[in-house]
Amino acid sequence: MKTGWELAQINVGRMVAPATDPQVAGFFAELDRINALADASPGFVWRLVGDGNDATDLQPTPDPLVLVNMSVWEDAEALFAFVYRTAHTPVMAQRRQWFAPMEGAYQALWWIEAGTLPTVEDGLARLWLIDRFGPSARAFTFKSRFPAPGLPGLPIDMQPDPWCVGRA
Repeated sequence: MKTGWELAQINVGRMVAPATDPQVAGFFAELDRINALADASPGFVWRLVGDGNDATDLQPTPDPLVLVNMSVWEDAEALFAFVYRTAHTPVMAQRRQWFAPMEGAYQALWWIEAGTLPTVEDGLARLWLIDRFGPSARAFTFKSRFPAPGLPGLPIDMQPDPWCVGRA
């Protein structure tokens, strides 16, 4: 259902080693395949890219090991299907091999007007909102998802994020 809104998402991670280290080679070996899968997924609108076909060369923070991923989807169901019901899922399950646990929020979702694109700064601000105030209509997670502006409904608890299961 077209609403005039699209779902933006950001996720960040701190690599356990520099990009040239064999310890993270598996992540970089999967990147083009997973990005192509996202690009071809139903409901995909846009993803952040730097000088290459991904965003790994961008430096969103002073820490050179922090990577940022951002994308826009037609709705939460399309993003959820890509993240949890495609070949992306087993690759994401290996995250602990390549990324250190984050102390704060590492993923945020928020609604944007259809046809607009989010900035990295806006995405980082959404992570801060979740850290500071918890999920809200301005920045939320899959677990506490909010409907698009103007649509009725309360937050939707879809399912726990597998990366958080068992973590304090």
